[in-house]
Order: sequence, then structure tokens, then C-alpha cells
Amino acid sequence: MKLTEKLRALRGKIKDGIESADIAFLLLRISIFWGGIGWLSFSEISDQTFQHVSSIFAYFAVYCSLIYLWLFLLPQKKKMIYGVALVFDLLYASLLVRVTGGFESSFFNGFYLITALYSFYFGLIPGTVIAAVSGALYFVSCGYQFYELQWTDFVVRVAFLFLLAIPLGVLSQKLNEDKEKMLNLNRDLESSIEKLKNVQERLIDGEKLSALGRLTADVAHEIRNPLTSIGGFARRLNKKLQGETKEKEYAEVIVSEVNRLERILKDVLTFSREPKSDMEYQDINSIVEESMREMETLCEDKSLNIEMTLGDQLPQVLIDRIQVRQAANNLVLYAIEVMPSCGTLTLKTYMQSIFEVDYVVVEVSDTGPGLTDEAVKMIFEPFYNSGEIGVGTGLGLAICKKIMDEHYGLIFAESELDKGTTVKMLFPYQSMENGEMVKCWEFHKCGVENTEGAARMRCPAYPNYGRICWVIAGTFCGQKVSGAIAQKLGDCKKCKFYQQVAIWKDI
Repeated sequence: MKLTEKLRALRGKIKDGIESADIAFLLLRISIFWGGIGWLSFSEISDQTFQHVSSIFAYFAVYCSLIYLWLFLLPQKKKMIYGVALVFDLLYASLLVRVTGGFESSFFNGFYLITALYSFYFGLIPGTVIAAVSGALYFVSCGYQFYELQWTDFVVRVAFLFLLAIPLGVLSQKLNEDKEKMLNLNRDLESSIEKLKNVQERLIDGEKLSALGRLTADVAHEIRNPLTSIGGFARRLNKKLQGETKEKEYAEVIVSEVNRLERILKDVLTFSREPKSDMEYQDINSIVEESMREMETLCEDKSLNIEMTLGDQLPQVLIDRIQVRQAANNLVLYAIEVMPSCGTLTLKTYMQSIFEVDYVVVEVSDTGPGLTDEAVKMIFEPFYNSGEIGVGTGLGLAICKKIMDEHYGLIFAESELDKGTTVKMLFPYQSMENGEMVKCWEFHKCGVENTEGAARMRCPAYPNYGRICWVIAGTFCGQKVSGAIAQKLGDCKKCKFYQQVAIWKDI
């Protein structure tokens, strides 16, 4: 059964790889074989010549069968196989001419057919070489009879070989170039369609999140007032009730659940808020240290080991301190929640270069149970919770993603089952010296820096990231598509500004 499936697969590959030249070669060989049989049947030749020609046709049939068996087994080696077939075909034509009359033989036309077909298949230069070899073999196959023929006749016959080889070789070369262009255009088209699909998916995701944000904000505001009233009355009632009564227990449950709902509402409102940042150059290490001091008590309660490695002399990056602190808190809190007692919490800061741009990285690792590949893909989605039901809101890491999007940064998660999870926040860094050089809007002359109300145009690269725009607003930004960002989703590798800044480094 497996052999049958393999043969079918092989047959499918051969069918897909069949070209017009293959059909021409096959038809030529069939015509030569049956034409030779007809010549043997109806020509008046000697018994000796009949035996010689029969042997040559048998040789032709055998090597043709072997050639096509080889093609069937190794279709990917087609060019090499046809090169071997050319040698046998030239030898076949030479033998036929030699045993059927030399210069007087009608089979010298076989050299024309061979030269024409192989010149068309291999191209101009190989075709010219084939014509020269055919002429030499034609001369050798006639032996002493050369002296019986006018040299002018021989030159004319050989010249026709080149008259066939050169035009067909040129035509073949042009067709191959056009075919390659078409293949490249098809590849570019497929790539463009794939990119458009990705952009469409990102646009849909962006619209979904936008609609979800508006809906959750409205719902949260509507819930907040009655929840505040319920919480207030429940706390008062809890204070007035004395002893370990059922009523006291019920009141404590209500207070606990109201507190949990208030935490959820706070996260929902944070997630659905409009982007509003107070960006300043800040030291990332101090933010990580503040976050760890805040979470130190929780770590002690679970007897967690803390390993903190902060990079020396890290440059300051343009961030909103409060938001980044919240993102760091959320990552650390997630790590603490998923780890068992006596686990290890690791925090690192360092520099990393991606897409020809330097990033300041905050890395948080845990030794928890780890995540599946599917869970890693979903971890930054809103309301996705990989832990126990009822623990957390499912918005902590989604808020981290939102904050990183607002900082034009990247956030990645890596995980291995039974070994833990690592989350990295990457903040783009552009030095003061680099920022004084030619910016993307100056290079492209889009005029954003001179437009009144430029901030409202929402060009993410303006005014702080004009030298690294491809990771802020372009192909490598990794953000949901919205507004002016959608106008910058062409392939940045083809952008002249990217090439001159990141690749050639000449501006």
C-alpha cells in the first residue's frame, strides 16, 4: 500500500514537471523509432546493412527506455539526464550515418533535429557547442568519403547546424528569461497577497479590540456605581455583626467578592482607556527595582527565590514611568501566581539588537508549570487566563501588551512545559546622536514635521523615532494596525531609507 502511494506521489511530481520540451523529445524519439522501422521494411539494402541498422535501432530503443526510466525515478535531475541523453543521441546519429552511406546517407538530417531540439532546451552557448560537436561527428562518421564530396557542400551542411542552433538558442534564452520573470512576479504576487491577508487579520483584530474596549468601558462604568453601593453596605454590615454567625460569614463572602469585582473593574478600565502617555527618558533598572520592592512580601509568603541581574550602564529610554511600572508589576505578579512554593523568580535587564535596532529588554522568568504552544499564542489575549479559574482577571498580560504597543515596543513569551515561562518586554532605543541625523520623513519628504497638527496625524515615528521607523510603524512593529500605521506596512526591506540606514549605513 505504501509503495502504491509513493508511486502515485512520484507520478504526480512527474506530471507537474512536464514541459513542452519533454513532449517534443518524446515525440521525436517515437517518430525516429517507427520511421526507422519503416525504412528497414521498405528500403532495398544489403543484409549486412540491415543487420547493422537493426542493431543500432535496438541500441536506440534500449537507451531511450533507460533514459525515461531514469527520468521517472529522478525527475529533479532532468537537466543532467538530458545531457547524458544528448551524448547517446549524437552517437546514435553518427552510427546511422556511418552504416548507411556516409555523406550520401539521408540520416545526416538527424544531426539537424538533435541540434535544434537541444539548442532550444539548453540555450545559446550550449546550442552552439552542440552544433560544433555535431559537425565534427558528421565529418568523422563519413571517414574516407570526405574526398568524394565538394568541401563547399560540407561547409553548407555544417553551417545549417549553426543556423539552427543560434536562433533557437537565443529564442530559448529569451523564453527562459521571460519564464523566470513570470515566476518572480507570481512569487511577489503570492507574497503580497499573504501580507495583505496578515494586514487584514491585524485590522480585524484591532477593530475587535477597539469594539471590546468601548463595550467593556461602558459596562464597567454602569457596574461601578451599584457595586460601590453593595460594597459599602456589605462592609458596614460586616462591622456590625458580631461573633461567628452565618450572617457574619455571608457578609464576609460578599465583601470578598465585591473586592474581587472591583479589581476586575479596575483592570477592565485600564485596558479600555484611551492611549494617553507622559513620555520621558527614564532609567529602566530603577523601575524594575521599585516593582520588586512592591512584590517582595508576596515572594516571601510563597518562599520564592529571587534572582535579579540588572544590566550595567543601560541607556535611558523614552517611556511613561507609571505605565511601565504597571506592566512590570503585572509580569512579576503573573510569575508569582503560577509558581509553586520555593520556586525561582528571575529578573534581567540588558540590551538586544533586533531588525538592526537596539532595544532595552526587561525579562521576567518563572519556574512554574509552563505553557503549551497554543497557550503561548493566546497569552496576551484579553480575558485569557492560563491559571486556575477565578484566579486573576485574565487582563494582566493583555494590559502589558497594550502598554508595549503604546510604547512602540515588542513583547514576547517563551515557555516549556514543566520548566517555566519567560516574558520579555523590548523598548526601542534611539540615541541622541542618531536622532540628530536624517529622519524618515526628511528622507521621504512626506512633510509630517511641517504639517499643522502633525501629532493628530498619528505617525508613530514622529517626532522621536525618525531613524528607526521600521520597528515603530513599519513591517517589524508587531502592533495592531490602526490609523496612519496602516500606511506604513509595505515591506521595509525594500524601503530605500531602511536600506541606506540599516544595511548600507551611508546616511
